[in-house]
Amino acid sequence: MDLETIATMGDFDFTFLYDSFDRSRFLKGIYYTVLISVSCIVISVSLGMAGAIRLAYGTRIERWLIGGFVSLFRNTPPLIQIYLFFFGFGAIVSNATDNSIVIPAVAWAVIAVSIYITAFNIEAFRAAIEGIPKELMEGAASLSLPRTAVLWKIVVPLGVRGALPSVGNNLVELVKSTSYAYAIAVPELLYASSQIWADSLNVVEMMFAMLAVYMVLIGAVVLCTQTLERRLALPGYGG
Repeated sequence: MDLETIATMGDFDFTFLYDSFDRSRFLKGIYYTVLISVSCIVISVSLGMAGAIRLAYGTRIERWLIGGFVSLFRNTPPLIQIYLFFFGFGAIVSNATDNSIVIPAVAWAVIAVSIYITAFNIEAFRAAIEGIPKELMEGAASLSLPRTAVLWKIVVPLGVRGALPSVGNNLVELVKSTSYAYAIAVPELLYASSQIWADSLNVVEMMFAMLAVYMVLIGAVVLCTQTLERRLALPGYGG
C-alpha cells in the first residue's frame, strides 16, 4: 500500500503527505512558525526581564514609561498590533527612507508578537521580583554588596525561578499568536494550510494537521519550561 493510498483512505485527503508541492508548502509553513516562535521567545523573555528590573528599580520616569507600555500592549488585540506595525510603522519607515528600506512581513510579525508577549512577561517577572523575600535583600544590604552584585546574584536568579510558571503560560500564548502573521501574508502554518485547502478543498484534513503541529510545538514549550522549573527549583523557595 503506497503513501497516497494511505493518505486518501476513507473520505480524507491529506495531500501534503503524497504531493511534493503541498508538502513543501506545509513544511515551509512549519518552518516559519518555528522561526517566529523561537525569535519571539528570545526577544520577549530578554526584554521582559530587563523591563521588570527597570520597573522595580528604575527611575520614576522609567517606571511610568514601562507601565504605559505594558498597559498599551497588554490591553489591545494582537491582530490590531500586527496591522499597526506592518501598515502603520512599515509605511512610516518606507516613506522616511524613500522606499530604500522595506522591512519584510516576517520581521514585522516577529516585532509585533515579541512586543505583545513582552508586556505580559514584564508583569510576570515584576511579580516574581517583588516576591523575593525581604530578608534576602536586607542580608545583601548588611553585607554592603554592590547593586550589580545584588541584581545578578539575587534578583535575576530568584526572579527567573519565580516567574517561570507565568512565563511558561505566556510562551504558550506566544506560539499560538504566531498564527496572526497570516493577516500580513507571512507564509506560516495557517497561511500555508489555507493555500493548500483552497487548492485541494481538504479543509478538515488541514485543520487536523494544524492541530497536530500546534500540539507538538506547544507541548515542546511546556516540556522545556517544566523541565527548567524542576532543574532550577530551590528547597524552601517557590514550588
